[in-house]
Amino acid sequence: MEVKAVLQNNPKNPLTNDEFEAVFREYYPFVVRKVILIVKEQAIAEDIAQDSFVKLYHADSRIDNLPAWLTKVANNTAYNYIRSEKRHRARSEKEFVFAEKQIESAADTYEKQEDIHSIQHALSNLPDKERTLLLMRYAGFSYAEIAKSIGREASSIGTLLARAKQRFKKSYIAMKGAWSDELS
Repeated sequence: MEVKAVLQNNPKNPLTNDEFEAVFREYYPFVVRKVILIVKEQAIAEDIAQDSFVKLYHADSRIDNLPAWLTKVANNTAYNYIRSEKRHRARSEKEFVFAEKQIESAADTYEKQEDIHSIQHALSNLPDKERTLLLMRYAGFSYAEIAKSIGREASSIGTLLARAKQRFKKSYIAMKGAWSDELS
């Protein structure tokens, strides 16, 4: 069976299971070899290749050159994976550097604990959405990642963050003022 002909004869690309299996058996090793050159790990290359075939299965457009299409989709998926891993490593390194800071004096530790408690208390006074926005942003998430997580447009995240920061600041200042009044 000519796989290319099968795909070209179906303008909406509704592959039967047998046709898809034939395509998979024929091109899977080829796609894995291409991807492994990018990601350098067999297991990850296999996952990316499988993702590429899932995209093929759901493709609804005419594919004239199947090997080229699969290669392009697999390469793009591999590069997306590498970018994602790079961001993840950068976040992990930031967390590691933070954890390795020098041991502080008892007074500094107490003051920081008090600040942490104040921040947590001020955050707990915020609505869930605003708290989530602030925590995600300060954890290093991009506006696009935050937008996707909360189901909003990326262009609105800056405004939402500014409002959340203002509300947090008011809550924090009010709480600090109440605590200093208690100590007096």
